[in-house]
Amino acid sequence: MRTPVRAFLVACVVLAAFPAAARAQIYAWRDGAGNLVLSDRPKDPSAETFSVAGSGRVRTTRAAGGRSTAYDGLIEEHAADHGLNVELVRAVIQAESAFNPFARSNKGAMGLMQLMPATAVEYGVDNPYDPAQNIRAGVAYLRSLLTRYSGNQELALAAYNAGPTAVEKYGAVPPYRETRNYVTKITKAANAAAPPTRIYRTIAIVDGKEVVRYSNVQTPGSELVTSAARR
Repeated sequence: MRTPVRAFLVACVVLAAFPAAARAQIYAWRDGAGNLVLSDRPKDPSAETFSVAGSGRVRTTRAAGGRSTAYDGLIEEHAADHGLNVELVRAVIQAESAFNPFARSNKGAMGLMQLMPATAVEYGVDNPYDPAQNIRAGVAYLRSLLTRYSGNQELALAAYNAGPTAVEKYGAVPPYRETRNYVTKITKAANAAAPPTRIYRTIAIVDGKEVVRYSNVQTPGSELVTSAARR
């Protein structure tokens, strides 16, 4: 489902299978066995979204299957700013929206990194469907979760999916199938990337305030915080 032709064919199948879903969104994804699944609900984070017109004509949204390179520059910029693994950020975007900048969940999460309204406001996002603003805020939020959980990636991802309250309630990845699958899927995708290079953090005092900087060069007083995939 990575070309317009294949997306169109899938949407045609959806229209035939769900005649009552006119003027609604239909979701398509592949399960763990590679089978194509069609539903009127986004039950998988990687689902592509198709809009079915009431006239019987089919149009697709601007969903992108698989890894997209359109946002590489933004991803690399903000991942570097926050000392995050580039492939981790890509994997989160793939799981959250399949690189569809106009994705919206039934819970109100928006854009590439599926920002909730409160998160968008907290990080100063005026337009959550703007890739630059969405990725900036999503990466910053992911970094805040990693900091909150002392670098524990599994807990940070679980909180990104189910919310920090759920993680703190159980003191671990919540026993939700969706959340556990989400954490496993993203972790595998990030680990399957190129060999990592080290990222270091330094804290400087500027005008009496702490300023955190990240670099792939170790300097006196710097702290190893994470790894970022080589390009």
